[in-house]
Amino acid sequence: MTGTHGQLATSLVEAAAGMPGIELVTAGRPTLDLSNPASIQREILAARPNIVVSAAAYTAVDRAEDEQDLAYAVNVIGAAAVAEAAAALRVPVIHISTDYVFSGDAERPYSEDDETEPKTVYGYTKLRGEHAVAGANPRHIILRTSWVYSPFGTNFVKTMLRLAGERPSISVVADQWGSPTSALDLADAILLVATHPARERPGIYHVAGTGDTNWAGLARSVFEVSKANDGPSADIRDIATADYPTRARRPLNSRLCCAKFEQTFGWRAPPWQESTAAVVRRVLQQD
Repeated sequence: MTGTHGQLATSLVEAAAGMPGIELVTAGRPTLDLSNPASIQREILAARPNIVVSAAAYTAVDRAEDEQDLAYAVNVIGAAAVAEAAAALRVPVIHISTDYVFSGDAERPYSEDDETEPKTVYGYTKLRGEHAVAGANPRHIILRTSWVYSPFGTNFVKTMLRLAGERPSISVVADQWGSPTSALDLADAILLVATHPARERPGIYHVAGTGDTNWAGLARSVFEVSKANDGPSADIRDIATADYPTRARRPLNSRLCCAKFEQTFGWRAPPWQESTAAVVRRVLQQD
């Protein structure tokens, strides 16, 4: 597992601990730096894994608009170097990508075959990274996901709980729709791919929480569970995307169709409400 960022890294370590026979080796900065291809080759070749999970990215969506070179270096050149190192060892690579490769203008969930049309630097570099990974290693599985949250790191669910402890009312965007995805579920999906014979079927797959909602709906679900468990809660005021301007454009539709993954690997994520409730309860217990 190379260059992983907090939420997914911790989730993968936790999931692997419950699966006998799997040895998970993590690598990240400073020894492995996705902006330094030489460090990538050195660390992966030294570890000699049976499969490589490339889970890291430059994910600062707004900052990427001003740090385009760095975003490209990490999301394209770095991703390609990871895939090349795996290819040198003749092992598969599992690469994590994003709904931001789409425009977000469609009125239905996106399938893997839909036209890509990123509207942000982040989305553009992630799409170019997909192409680079596929070109560097024929044994590739690219997993696109969306709206990831977990009990770890910084994410929407934890931010809502923190804000509820500071104010009685919170304004949340209600016209952006997506499939909230627990990093715990995503980790399960990744480990399934890593141990499944279908990992030899290269291509792009969508993996996200089952069902969809908007950000305000997700916040309300968070507070419903939190309140039932004596945690913080707040009133939600629905606002439009136009009322909350950001440096980079957010997709209005981030919903992903995951039928291909379910048919190929025989697995689908739990309903997003169930996974969200489980994460909220864990966060409250940690606090």
